[in-house]
Amino acid sequence: MKSIPCVLMRGGSSKGLFFRSDSLPADPAVRDRMLLAAMGSPDVRQIDGMGGGNDLSSKVVIVGPSRSPIADVEYLFAQVSVARDLVDVLPNSGNMLAGVAPFALEHGIVVASSPSTTVRILNINSGKVVEATVQTPDGKVTYSGSFRMDGVPGSSAPISLNFIDPAGTRTGRLLPTGNARDVIDGLPVSCVDFVIPIVFVPAQALGKSGHETTRELDEDTDFMHRLERIRLIAARMMGLDDAPGRGIPKIALISAPRHGGTIASRYFVPASCHPVHAASGALALAAACHTTDTVAEALAEFDCDQPALVVIEHPSGTMTCQLDLVIDPLRGGPRIAGASLVTSARPLLSGEVFIAYGANHEGGNIVASLPF
Repeated sequence: MKSIPCVLMRGGSSKGLFFRSDSLPADPAVRDRMLLAAMGSPDVRQIDGMGGGNDLSSKVVIVGPSRSPIADVEYLFAQVSVARDLVDVLPNSGNMLAGVAPFALEHGIVVASSPSTTVRILNINSGKVVEATVQTPDGKVTYSGSFRMDGVPGSSAPISLNFIDPAGTRTGRLLPTGNARDVIDGLPVSCVDFVIPIVFVPAQALGKSGHETTRELDEDTDFMHRLERIRLIAARMMGLDDAPGRGIPKIALISAPRHGGTIASRYFVPASCHPVHAASGALALAAACHTTDTVAEALAEFDCDQPALVVIEHPSGTMTCQLDLVIDPLRGGPRIAGASLVTSARPLLSGEVFIAYGANHEGGNIVASLPF
């Protein structure tokens, strides 16, 4: 057995294991075998590891001091497949990002100030910088507060995430196909790369209202198969040819709001509907709402007094995003310079995860073989 120090943390509406980068092997192949074993993958129950048997609780964040002068810390996000022998570092997670600054402060990677501390974080997955502001009265991280997040029980201290210049994280362009709208499988869609690459599909084009429950969508197998077909075609159009079996691009259904928000969304991960909404996907949708001629702009209902504030209705409530709109003199109109949202995080368990040497077997398949 080998033990590795880690912290199980909730970040936004997801949770996963947080590691210091110096606690893991530098070789990505060896590191990934370790992460699969730590989560108990591949196994649909992840019974021999820390994973919760679904994509929202099979995540890993690796944090260390930044090697770049533009940030205080850097982190790598990894989506550990539940049932497959795969660690995917192509996507990123805005939800899990919420835990990076508190983790860095608690582990002495960054020194806290009072009453709050702003940490500049470099996301290795995207190469982009995010500023996270954490409540640190008397120089100590606090997780208690009155901030409530739909889809997460109770209340917590707020964590503000400010995404700097987040357009083109993977493709280099806000509109990877060069178009605000494309047609895929006979349907109008918009492909957007803002914090994360994603394709937006109007729900009504697929015969949905866009306000269904997650269960209603997940159980419609014909709909889910068609959604995946659209996602894979969009991936090729966006220049993301490695999409099959991978986490990007994401895909979401969108519709007009019903409860006073700006727009409604059902976000997929991708084989099931997210019970809340990914923070990264929410920011991408907010950007799409403010991009001329997208399918999102056509459905958005803005508050005239606060047009840069985008409220997204999702299966568990709402999520609010704030865009930084600046006038671009070359284009003669607004440009999205950044985006922010408020979320929360907290540690659930701190200790060591134990990983067995050699091979474990589940139904004849090797779960993990770690060459230490």
